[in-house]
Amino acid sequence: MIAMTTIITIETTALGDRSYVIIDGEVAAVVDPQRDLDRIESLLAERRLRLTHVFETHVHNDYVSGGLELSRTHGATYVLAADDEVAYEYTGARDGDEFTLGRVVVRAMHTPGHTPNHLSYAVVEKGNPVAVFTGGSMLYGTVGRTDLINEGSTEPLTRAQFRSVRRLGDELPGGVAVHPTHGFGSFCSSASTSGTDQSTIAQERLSNLALTVDNEDSFVEQLLAGLTAYPRYYAHMAGINRTGPAPVDLSPPEVVDPVEIRRRIHGGEWVVDLRSRTAFANGHLAGTVNVEIGDSFATYLGWTMRWGTPVTLVGDTVDEVAEAQRQMVRIGIDRPAGASDGGLARWSAGGDVRSYRSVSFSELAEARADREVAVLDVRRDDEWAEGHVDGAVHIPLHDLEGRLDEVPDGEVWVHCASGYRAAIAASLLDRAGHRIVAVDDDWASAAQHGLAITPAT
Repeated sequence: MIAMTTIITIETTALGDRSYVIIDGEVAAVVDPQRDLDRIESLLAERRLRLTHVFETHVHNDYVSGGLELSRTHGATYVLAADDEVAYEYTGARDGDEFTLGRVVVRAMHTPGHTPNHLSYAVVEKGNPVAVFTGGSMLYGTVGRTDLINEGSTEPLTRAQFRSVRRLGDELPGGVAVHPTHGFGSFCSSASTSGTDQSTIAQERLSNLALTVDNEDSFVEQLLAGLTAYPRYYAHMAGINRTGPAPVDLSPPEVVDPVEIRRRIHGGEWVVDLRSRTAFANGHLAGTVNVEIGDSFATYLGWTMRWGTPVTLVGDTVDEVAEAQRQMVRIGIDRPAGASDGGLARWSAGGDVRSYRSVSFSELAEARADREVAVLDVRRDDEWAEGHVDGAVHIPLHDLEGRLDEVPDGEVWVHCASGYRAAIAASLLDRAGHRIVAVDDDWASAAQHGLAITPAT
């Protein structure tokens, strides 16, 4: 059978998520759109498509949805689970409800687990399912995490997740293409995914955790044991999505001069330096926080910063600032408080420019062979438990600002697993007046260079 529908994936690698555009002829539907809608709007305009439906698999916990704005802009039907409690009008879907999209049907399947009301959507052509959008239910090789609602709901949701994924595996034909929203580096995944970028029901039957562990109790035990920390900003996402996100404004932020930048730093605001961690270590304005622009930017900014703190962005280029701004709106930070580009000389004029050393694990090993060195490990609890430098102090990055009194006196060598989080931690410690050496290296090389490692507990 020749497929009637075309499915286009819009990746948001910075959050490990995907949105999808389903096309049948001149009509289209969108599943789980991110908040920066210009990518979707460009595609719709380029192909001259008429948007008829926007489907949400669930009220998202890891990003602010663009679904409400997209549906209002196009007069499209906005579909959420019928039992979702939100502050705006929508079309409620229950298990088995069908929506016509051109010549095909989109069928809702209640798949609780990631959230209680979670829906998957099967695309049915001439009575035959050909694709399924699984949101945070069936991921590639694993399932969506089940601990984002509250502690008391976690085990019941984990059991529901097991049954939901097995339902998808049992009821859908093997050739059905699987399109999850989460699982491409997202902390909404319960475990590492299989690494593939496409899959089918048949493939998931062979590899998915919920389909290869036959005993529900064993699945629950294994899943719960593997859950790790997730970003602190998640606590605010569902509330924003239930209230109704405001339209996005990606216009350039106010340009801030060096005097105002210093005033904001002294006032306790975050002035975020977007440059590389190497450039920051070599020279930075005292009091700035280094969150290097890249795929991890929004995750670790939102995880580390106290929610609601004003953020001013400084970078080398306008493009760096624009990319940071785009990533920020996805997690509900609607507007930067201001910005400056043009490099360090421009925004630091008249201020205190500092630097600190950036080293490898080899250099840390050499230093420890000669003298006592204070080491701070800012990885997550699960990473620490898998092995750590003997005698190191452990404070996860997201707890660091609240536990500065636990940081050793004197010079501190700070590390993570790759250097990215260590750079953020080093800038926070530098801002607090500590003498810092930042380890910019892969954790795998620590033992290779002779550092004594306490094994997994």
